[in-house]
Amino acid sequence: MTPNLPISITVRAQSSGSHLQGIAIDEKREFLYCSFTTCLLKCDLNGNVVGSVKGIVGHLGCIAYHSADGKVYGSLEYKNDVIGREIARNIGYTGEIRDGFYAVRFDVTKIDRMDMDAERDGIMEAVYLREVTEDYTADGHRYGCSGIDGITFAPKIGESVGKNYLYVAYGVYGDTSREDNDHQVILCYDITGWDNYASPLNQTNMHRCGPESPDSKFFVFTGNTTYGIQNLEYDSYTRTMIAAVYCGKKEAFQNYPMFFIDCAEKPRKQILRGIGDAGEVLSLTDLRSVRNYGELCGSRFPHGSTGTVSLGGGYFYFAKAFRDEKGFGGNIVLYRLDKENLTFVEAE
Repeated sequence: MTPNLPISITVRAQSSGSHLQGIAIDEKREFLYCSFTTCLLKCDLNGNVVGSVKGIVGHLGCIAYHSADGKVYGSLEYKNDVIGREIARNIGYTGEIRDGFYAVRFDVTKIDRMDMDAERDGIMEAVYLREVTEDYTADGHRYGCSGIDGITFAPKIGESVGKNYLYVAYGVYGDTSREDNDHQVILCYDITGWDNYASPLNQTNMHRCGPESPDSKFFVFTGNTTYGIQNLEYDSYTRTMIAAVYCGKKEAFQNYPMFFIDCAEKPRKQILRGIGDAGEVLSLTDLRSVRNYGELCGSRFPHGSTGTVSLGGGYFYFAKAFRDEKGFGGNIVLYRLDKENLTFVEAE
């Protein structure tokens, strides 16, 4: 049965921010949230913007709604590199940028007007992710780590019930000359007790308050991608994490734009190809097989890298970013899963 939701939602172009990075919908399906790199929009399901949060100097990527506390979580990265400096320049920030990676949460109930400030209006809190920073700053960027992007909530891998954990996926440099960057890296956090870490972020003097390490660190062999998992979304209908990526460029691989990570099967410890160390490995699935350990399988479905929301029952919203003379916007379109063909078709 088609969910009682709009077939499509158009979020008009915004003069601030950059291209659409991610979308989320609240539990009651009253509001749509959109990340535009340096700002967060709160919209009704007709696409009307009812409030916004700006003043984010870093890269706000994929976002996810957490039903347990009613907040929207996102990946936020600060990098003193070409991309980071370009983001700062676009919003007129001239201060120093310090490398740092955070999971942020927005109290979206407080978003009630336009142009609210991420720092001063008490909307956004951040938790420092030490593991990411250590991999990013290691010589050669360990595992090809370029930061973080995809984020979602899901049960513990191998279990279908119980509390949800926060999963954060690395960005991965797509360098075709190296062999240690063909895995996706996903950190798992039990956010119980994160109130002890979460605090407002002073972007000129960023705190380092967060857990010493993740609860788990998983690897998924996908072959080459360009900047890793852009959007990560758990779907209880298929018991998978849908991972949308920018396609890789290594000729040895199929270079799919989307993968389905099997959450029904427990991780296995094995030697990581191209890396040599042992790690906890998750499998990919083509949705028709029981499991596909060691096999590369994916979907040619081209959307999802700029926003994915699982709506249950095999229905999804996928965002299609656009840019016009007014700025950046997005068309959010309802799809249903075509399981046999490992793709999605527009709902009617």
